[in-house]
Amino acid sequence: MRPVEIVFPVPADRAFAYLADPRNRPQWQSSLRAVADVRREGAAWTDVTVVPGVRPRMRTTISEPPYRWAEEGVFGPFRARLELRFAPGSEATCVVSADFAVHGLGLGRAIAASARSAVAADLRRAALVLRPA
Repeated sequence: MRPVEIVFPVPADRAFAYLADPRNRPQWQSSLRAVADVRREGAAWTDVTVVPGVRPRMRTTISEPPYRWAEEGVFGPFRARLELRFAPGSEATCVVSADFAVHGLGLGRAIAASARSAVAADLRRAALVLRPA
């Protein structure tokens, strides 16, 4: 599957800092109510999702500011991975590309395909939050 690409109205370092901090996630990720148990300066946390009882444990697996960031989450038999890449755009913008994958019980591809539009919508929301006033 091709990555989702969203233009952000800020430079890559600012987009990276915002998206890589799990404490910001509930502001832009539609599936979250909150994050809990943030540890090691955002390297591990628990997503408190809008689905009761679904609380995947998350961790940062790659952090290469301001170029690349990735996370993995585990919940029951499922493992999900999101990787973001940041590239300079024109003037004071950047392009954030996202790859998303889910593995587990043979349902991973179907879940990842349906989640692709949610990932794109969430990143568009994050870009709006970061839009200069």
